[in-house]
Amino acid sequence: MTDSWDAADRAVLTLPSGRLIRGRGLRKPLPDGPEPEFAVYLLGHAPAPAGWESRWLRWPDFRLPADPHQARELLEEVWRRAPDERVEVACGGGIGRTGTALACLAVLDGVPAEDAVAFVRRGYHPRAVETPWQRRYVRKFGRPG
Repeated sequence: MTDSWDAADRAVLTLPSGRLIRGRGLRKPLPDGPEPEFAVYLLGHAPAPAGWESRWLRWPDFRLPADPHQARELLEEVWRRAPDERVEVACGGGIGRTGTALACLAVLDGVPAEDAVAFVRRGYHPRAVETPWQRRYVRKFGRPG
């Protein structure tokens, strides 16, 4: 196992299982310290190439993922890889789309869907998950099928 994120870093969300996932705003400089080993970028356009393995999920600002099926697959991959790798999810500002993805990851980790937004706001950023439709998306993410 490689060195993990620093759980005390405000940009790192600790899930109930102990998984650490970094959220980030891509318009800000890359933080000091270790680089991610895997990342999912939530943007309306393809991101610049990264120096690590990454995937792009088309997700325009203030909106929802263009392909909800792909979103679930990528977030499940983030969740599966988090125990053994430094993983991050990131959008332009690091709050709305990133917060929504982190809340969905919390649901995958066992946080009830109706509590996931509050969980991410406490553990990551107080304004995470910015829009009513993003909050609805998190609640629906917890439903089977």
